[in-house]
Amino acid sequence: MFKHIFLIALTALLVACGNADTNQADALTSKQITKLLPRHVSNKASWASDMVQVFDELKLPKTTQNICTAIAVIDQESNFQADPIVPNLSRASLKAIDEKLEEKFGKTLAKTFRNMLETKPSIDDNFIKQIKQIKTERELDELYQKIFDYFTTTYKISGLAHITKLSGEGIDERINPITTLGSMQVHIDYARTHRRSNMSDRSLRADLYSQYGGLYYGIHRLMLYQADYDKPLYRFADYNSGIYSSRNAAFQQRVSSLTGDKLDLDGDLLLYDNGSPISKKSQSETALIKLFASELTPISERQIRADLKKEKLKDFESTQTYRTVSELFEKKYGKNPSYAIIPQVIISGPKLSRDYNTNWFANRVDKRYQSCMATAKRHKIKLG
Repeated sequence: MFKHIFLIALTALLVACGNADTNQADALTSKQITKLLPRHVSNKASWASDMVQVFDELKLPKTTQNICTAIAVIDQESNFQADPIVPNLSRASLKAIDEKLEEKFGKTLAKTFRNMLETKPSIDDNFIKQIKQIKTERELDELYQKIFDYFTTTYKISGLAHITKLSGEGIDERINPITTLGSMQVHIDYARTHRRSNMSDRSLRADLYSQYGGLYYGIHRLMLYQADYDKPLYRFADYNSGIYSSRNAAFQQRVSSLTGDKLDLDGDLLLYDNGSPISKKSQSETALIKLFASELTPISERQIRADLKKEKLKDFESTQTYRTVSELFEKKYGKNPSYAIIPQVIISGPKLSRDYNTNWFANRVDKRYQSCMATAKRHKIKLG
């Protein structure tokens, strides 16, 4: 989804800038990282060693701020469990997969699949019974793979091959309810885009469930992009709502202030379907067209659309649309606009007992970050 994200100079609070000598001097050792890990973490030396290797592989400075940033997210997402146990996971996953069946398969195939879950491989030990006995994500994921294989090999239905051919992916990836995986709960779509080696989707899933793989994709997702945030809080919000969503939500707030239109400050400037922008105009795009028309700016609708397509990139800040909105805001209000705000996004999913929002998530992670930084201070670990 984010094919053009590059490692540039990263923000001072989260990814420290500086020359190689400075970064080397500030680099934490495995032993120091071990001291920063929460008390409940088992096998601290192993986690610390893998973190060092991941940071080195991604060429990220191992500063205290950066390490604590990663620690906070790992602890929030899994309490440092490579294969997390999720309460009520099996029941929630059955509901999630049932909701997808007719949409992905159509009524006939969906009915066949449901019947298979209830009666195969035997009435006494059917797949639904097996699913209900599962405790961890990986166990459930592997069972679903077994179920999908059974379905495709046992039921010789021509429609299955047709669906697979049209989608370009196996049926397991079309309806598998396990979409966020591993110790940092990385979405499978993001991991697919950034595979660290040539591997199948199933091998990729196994990689995400490994301790090292979970850290690799999570830290990649969390830190491998430049943003001029003055607080780590906004990067935590981005981890939940999407890269640059905090910056984009602040941009939406500017547009709303200038037009008087009430916009959803969710950080998405375009409307998307399966990660790709659709032609239908979003609230933000419509408001921008209205704004530029009233201000008699030379920015066309085509230019607005082209600029908004860069919303997942740092380069969006250099577009004519972004700069003009900022200039109009400064002219009207006599002050610089906020660079970032917390997006207003509801968090929901089969693994959650109830809906939350990005503000809840970001602040929970930030508390863990602050605790980590306080631990570093207590152990006299350099904070630079």
